[in-house]
Amino acid sequence: MAKINSVTAYKGAEKKIQRLCLQPLVDEVTSLVAATHIEVAEHAEANSAALIRQLLDATFFATGSWQSKKAGDVDWSKCKVVNGTRICIGLEIQVSARSELLYKDILHLKNRIAGGDIDLGIILVPSNRLHLFLPDRTPSKSYAEKVIKEQDADRLPILLIEMEHDGPGPALPKRITNMSQGRSGGPSSSDSKQTARSY
Repeated sequence: MAKINSVTAYKGAEKKIQRLCLQPLVDEVTSLVAATHIEVAEHAEANSAALIRQLLDATFFATGSWQSKKAGDVDWSKCKVVNGTRICIGLEIQVSARSELLYKDILHLKNRIAGGDIDLGIILVPSNRLHLFLPDRTPSKSYAEKVIKEQDADRLPILLIEMEHDGPGPALPKRITNMSQGRSGGPSSSDSKQTARSY
């Protein structure tokens, strides 16, 4: 099972969790992450961040109770009714080779919290150690802490969850995307070189 190394609470998140009885939803997030089997080759940048994200998404999808959001919104959300009050949390899974997406994730959480759609935001990122084995632009816990502070998101009721892989295993193959394609979808005739990006 994947491991939860740490959970950091910002701006009254702990009080809100207690007051609104959100702990069962938080526990469900950590349990689902822990239930996701993730092994990686433990050498520098050897694994695909995108495949880890797919594994996590599959776990949440399989529950049938977590709602997957469209692009431009939080990744997953879930609501429940406690003592007649509807409470909701939003989850952003930031495991990708594009660290700048963390800024968008924080904006999504800010908008949903300010709009009253969710009561608590959660950001899930790889641990500093797991980050070493993923593409170099994949966010880590340290990077997420920096961005949260920079974006004043430490003033929001959010949790930062640091995830660790199960242990060593075969390399998760990276997905190669050709970036120089002709308009017809085939290789560009003007240049035989292919520029590729790994995820």
